[in-house]
Amino acid sequence: MIPMPFSFARGQAGRVMGAFAMSGALCVSLGGCAVPAGPVSVTRFHLPETAALGHGSIAVVPAPGENGLTQQTSDAAWSWQDAVARELARVGYATAPADSADQIAQVRLSRQRTSGPDTSSRVRVSFGGGASDYGSGAGMGVGFRLGGASPGQTATDLAVVIRDRASGQVLWEGRASLTVAANAPLAQTTLAAPKLAGALFAGFPGASGETIEVK
Repeated sequence: MIPMPFSFARGQAGRVMGAFAMSGALCVSLGGCAVPAGPVSVTRFHLPETAALGHGSIAVVPAPGENGLTQQTSDAAWSWQDAVARELARVGYATAPADSADQIAQVRLSRQRTSGPDTSSRVRVSFGGGASDYGSGAGMGVGFRLGGASPGQTATDLAVVIRDRASGQVLWEGRASLTVAANAPLAQTTLAAPKLAGALFAGFPGASGETIEVK
């Protein structure tokens, strides 16, 4: 069974704007954020024929996988799905329920955070399934990084698979990856989600098999 899609939460824009204001204050307290975030690394794959991409209706759902998420992780999951949905609307899709949409966008997220020089302090937060079952058999080649976070950093991978709803065929898939200092503003979900989603769908559908860096 395909999970039901999300609906846009009221006040989302206000919360995001508030997050930007908070991040500005944080930059001041950290001395102007002297260490800038690096570019987002983006890899995408798609079928040679792309006529089906970028129009019609689409539902945004978590990819099959982990259940029993904590409330904190679930809230973060909605933020990422919301960011993906906004980008899909920007490139031409209309959102629709999962049981009637032309296509389904399945979202996965992996975040690795290390709090100090001892790598045993690493915390991994994910939703939508593990890395082992993504990209190898289900799609065309995109997978998660392993051990992406160095001490004191947060590494985030956002991955999306777009399938034809009727046939289940993978039409497009991509991954956006970003590593920042653990205390950087972009380590926050409200800021990282739109940045990674925007990079992932920049120039959609993109060149298949090519890895680019988006600032």
